[in-house]
Amino acid sequence: MLNSVKRVLVILCPLLIALSGSYAQQQTVDLFKIQDSTNASLPVSNKGEPVINTFYSTRLVNGQTVEILGPGSMDFRINHRFAPINTGIYNFFGLDVATMRLSFDFGIAKNLMVGIGRSTTNKEYDGFIKYRIMHQKEGSVPLSISLLGAMAYRTIDMDSSLKVTGADRTYLNAAVLIASKLSSHTSLQISPTYTRYNRIMNFTGGDFDMFSIGFLARQRISKRVSINAEYFVQLTKFDNTYNSLSFGVDINTGGHVFQLHITNATGMNEHTFIHETTGSWANGDIRFGFNLSRIFKIGKQAKTSY
Repeated sequence: MLNSVKRVLVILCPLLIALSGSYAQQQTVDLFKIQDSTNASLPVSNKGEPVINTFYSTRLVNGQTVEILGPGSMDFRINHRFAPINTGIYNFFGLDVATMRLSFDFGIAKNLMVGIGRSTTNKEYDGFIKYRIMHQKEGSVPLSISLLGAMAYRTIDMDSSLKVTGADRTYLNAAVLIASKLSSHTSLQISPTYTRYNRIMNFTGGDFDMFSIGFLARQRISKRVSINAEYFVQLTKFDNTYNSLSFGVDINTGGHVFQLHITNATGMNEHTFIHETTGSWANGDIRFGFNLSRIFKIGKQAKTSY
């Protein structure tokens, strides 16, 4: 475990230095707020104001971003992943088969949100809490940092001879999300992540304590469209698993964010897509998928901007 932690720190430190250096060269605030469709005349924010819309959503593809829902907001999300494209015309290039995750995320207070979800993969229920401890500010604070804690519980029927307990079915995750909006168009994030397996099932190798680091990037190409990339490197891994690599497009329509992407991951909660991805890009195990996010106001102080 100690060696894994050292490897994370070796990767993390130079990246933080690079992000801070890029910030010093150029930092502008994105003028496009999610709830605003007419923003051409919005004034440039002053020094010290929080930077908004580092990303368009609280998730890029599978990975959580530093973004936090405003107090009194609810985000209803539908995530779909289809079968691999290389299954051919018989499965209509994967579109005949789908896995899905439904979730509800809530903005509880300033810089604090929680979420619950249910995935068809292994019939898992999951929940998370995310808290932003640092918010990037124009001309002063170069980074946004959020802390993530997540848990998943597997309910799929299993062989009774395995004597699987409730603890065996439970998975824990913790992550530090560190991002910087380098310009009005470009955002980067790194996500050192820890995953706890109480019992290893269906895999060989690996360990109960697993480490990874995620790299997320967004490039805005118009007022409402961005292209995204997401890559999670496993520092400890199970046999016959691969790093999760995804590319996507975000289309922001105001209250909705529609995300289209291709990925080799099937799972959509932390432990499944980071450490249980068995598809390989090299073998053509590429899946088309989409996320649909709709934000509702459920409180008097509801805010939909990030």
